[in-house]
Amino acid sequence: MIDTRTVVLVEGTSDKSAVEALAERRGLDLEKEGVRVEAMGGATNIGAYVARFGPAGHGLRLAGLCDAGEEGDYRKALERAGLGSGLDRGGLEALGFYVCVADLEDELIRALGTDGVERIVEAEGELGSFRTLQKQPTWRGRATHDQLRRFMGAGSGRKIRYSRLLAAALDPGQVPRPLELLLARLAG
Repeated sequence: MIDTRTVVLVEGTSDKSAVEALAERRGLDLEKEGVRVEAMGGATNIGAYVARFGPAGHGLRLAGLCDAGEEGDYRKALERAGLGSGLDRGGLEALGFYVCVADLEDELIRALGTDGVERIVEAEGELGSFRTLQKQPTWRGRATHDQLRRFMGAGSGRKIRYSRLLAAALDPGQVPRPLELLLARLAG
């Protein structure tokens, strides 16, 4: 913690994996920059982490990513910590917190496109398993995008592994807006 100046708060290990993969790809040495990416084990833990690392705790610079469904939790925690009031999306971004449309996996799948993601699934030797999911009555006829999101969340460690692989496969111009803004803030 001694060399840490900024803590990036993310919901889970898959988010941490994606942020670290993109930073690495950009040549951004997070450790050298004094940045620590902290997986909180769920968005509802944001208050405890802001209290621990923010102005009332270690006094570190904070940043983060959240899913759209948890935006309210983040807003309330940051306001309670005295980092703003009446925060809207722009206010969150001014503080360094960026909102993913549905979640990070959704952002990555949209950025790469379903064909690109399927190629990665195939390279990992799991295309057969994905095709099996697609044939299940619950998932049959659903959008491939939704099927891929479900597939990534369905296997042990799969979400973490694929978030890193998808992030690493992005061309520089494909990086989803929340990740692009977060990385720019960390680099600046």
